[in-house]
Amino acid sequence: MEFDFKGQTALVSGGTRGIGRAISEAFLKAGAKVVATYLSNHEEAKKFKQANADHASFLEIHQFNVTDYESVEKFYKEVEVKYKSFQILVISSGIRSDSIVGMMKAEDWSRVIDTNLTGTFNLSKLAVQSMMRQRYGRIITLTSPIGKFGFAGQANYAASKAGQVAFTQSLSKEVASRKITVNCVSPGFIDTDFIGDLPEEQRKAYKEQVPLKRFGTPEDVTYPVLFLASKEADYITGSVLEVTGGL
Repeated sequence: MEFDFKGQTALVSGGTRGIGRAISEAFLKAGAKVVATYLSNHEEAKKFKQANADHASFLEIHQFNVTDYESVEKFYKEVEVKYKSFQILVISSGIRSDSIVGMMKAEDWSRVIDTNLTGTFNLSKLAVQSMMRQRYGRIITLTSPIGKFGFAGQANYAASKAGQVAFTQSLSKEVASRKITVNCVSPGFIDTDFIGDLPEEQRKAYKEQVPLKRFGTPEDVTYPVLFLASKEADYITGSVLEVTGGL
């Protein structure tokens, strides 16, 4: 399937590394203008921009914290001044901070919930305000199957991801009449630096749980995201598309 996003603008939070980077690059290749955001890794953002120099006129990078409502608001104002409107929001920003509940620091709970769940609210709320005026939009949030079945040591992450799904299902009902669709893509174990800090024995154990017996690649996630962002996915909203190798 060939995707054509010429004339459209896609905002990708966490869009300069890992899965987010792959999604940003896929939209660029499909003709979209892309505004990719990041939190603090300047080096990776610089590498991302250099690697996509051929698309320089279609690519813009912004740095801000998705948990800071005023920063998010400022970002959207800048986007609307430059691009007038945008059609697609992909929420790929997210963090982990693992620990069993009995030993988890309160700040690690709050930081993960704030980034993954409150960040989703901040980005979605302000996107919806713009999309409702144009009576069209696509919002895709990257969640995780861990939100459905949980992992020991990841209660904060699991709670944030389950919350994203519930948030998506509620929001999808609120904006459907304005032709805005809201969906989740739920990647399983994707071979990025997000799971790169896991011990080798744990990586092997996780891989054994995957029926396809491999970790996914960032590119495995891009096609489902592009499909849900396309006009052809007009009748899909409030859904969760799993990309897990059968996990």
